[in-house]
Amino acid sequence: MPLALLLSRIRLPPAAMASTRSASSARLVRASRAEANPVVREVKRESSVSFDISKPESPSVKRKRVKRELEENGEHPVKQVVPDIEDFRYDKTKALISSSKATPPLVKVEKKARVSAVIKVGAPENWEAVLRGIKNMRLSGQAPVDTKGCEKAGSLLPPKERRFAVLISTMMSSQTKDEVTHAAVERLSENGLLDPDAIVRTDEAMLANLIKPVGFYQRKAQFIKEASKICLERFGGDIPDSLNELLALRGVGPKMAHLVMSIAWKNTQGICVDTHVHRISNRLGWVFREGTKQKTTTPEQTRISLEKWLPKDEWEPINPLLVGFGQTICTPLRPKCDMCGINNLCPSAFKESSSPNPKQKKTRSP
Repeated sequence: MPLALLLSRIRLPPAAMASTRSASSARLVRASRAEANPVVREVKRESSVSFDISKPESPSVKRKRVKRELEENGEHPVKQVVPDIEDFRYDKTKALISSSKATPPLVKVEKKARVSAVIKVGAPENWEAVLRGIKNMRLSGQAPVDTKGCEKAGSLLPPKERRFAVLISTMMSSQTKDEVTHAAVERLSENGLLDPDAIVRTDEAMLANLIKPVGFYQRKAQFIKEASKICLERFGGDIPDSLNELLALRGVGPKMAHLVMSIAWKNTQGICVDTHVHRISNRLGWVFREGTKQKTTTPEQTRISLEKWLPKDEWEPINPLLVGFGQTICTPLRPKCDMCGINNLCPSAFKESSSPNPKQKKTRSP
């Protein structure tokens, strides 16, 4: 008998039929629940041991999977704000602002370091005692500058003519001894040429011959004629009354301009530094180059250094004082240190041969 016909004729008891129905319905419920809640199915699947050695999922794939699982469970993941790549660009303005809040700008630090490194130059030690000693040695008034210096030019002339004489004398004094300059001024006066109009009308060659043997007399004759013409055309025959206008004249440098302002206009605006003032100030250790402890190398450096500490009431007399001292005692070659009354205060005393015989006994004043 066929099996299908046999089974159709078998009748199960009611209890067995009920249990069969309940089992099948339970399977249908579990299936429907599994379809409704796939997470449960996924969890059961993951609970089994896995030996998968495939390539691990990337961070982006993992984030997507976790997000999907949370959404299936009805949960909402907290959204993290990920900065855009543009936010990582270097912003120079923001960097400066943030750095300025955290620490002071580097520029300020460097500036403080530079300022602290600069050597502050004050008044040299014992300068007042040294100055008194030089003044005592100059009381005799026997130096050439005392009788034949530029300030003596045209001393008997009216103020306006005297100012012009002082200007001409000063222009001739560069790299020339006072005696030679004074003699040239006397020759111009004897020929009626201490006047701008007369000089303009005089032949340049004749003018050069009259001031000879002044150093560079030909060039100086040219400069004197040019200055005389400017004095006539712009200043009514008088001389300029300011440093800038004096310096605008060819042949007039800072030393001459300051000297003319002091002597002619009685308006001292700076120290007149010539070769004597420059040399002696360095020997005494009175001047230094800016920001250093080294000697000055030009008269203009010496002027700037001196004016930083020397009282202003000493600016005008310091030039004839040191010029005369340099002409008589503190000479360029072989200074007479044994005759100097401040050799116990001078840092350069006896360091230069004071006589042709270097073995001469050195003595210091008490």
